[in-house]
Amino acid sequence: MSKTKIQIFDPPMCCSTGICGPTIDPVLIQVNEMVQKLKKEYADQVEMERHMFGQSIAAFQSSPPVTELIKNQGAKVLPITTVDGRIIKSGGYPSMAELLVYLKKDS
Repeated sequence: MSKTKIQIFDPPMCCSTGICGPTIDPVLIQVNEMVQKLKKEYADQVEMERHMFGQSIAAFQSSPPVTELIKNQGAKVLPITTVDGRIIKSGGYPSMAELLVYLKKDS
């Protein structure tokens, strides 16, 4: 039984979650909560990772679709979400409902 690998490639932020500093973006709070929920409630089905531009360069470089999209369109396409290496969304974060669609049915 293989897990679905979901990766979120974040733009540069002040910390690993983006929920720090004087002004906190409510979207980043929702994304952080979603990531934690996936890791906890769907641990048997999902491998969930977040990578921040500038701090996880190796992760960006190891994903050819991500590096190609950034190369062609610039950093404005961040955040980028991949499922099993395929880009499913760029320029915004997915919802929990969008991600749940991609969980493997055979797990």
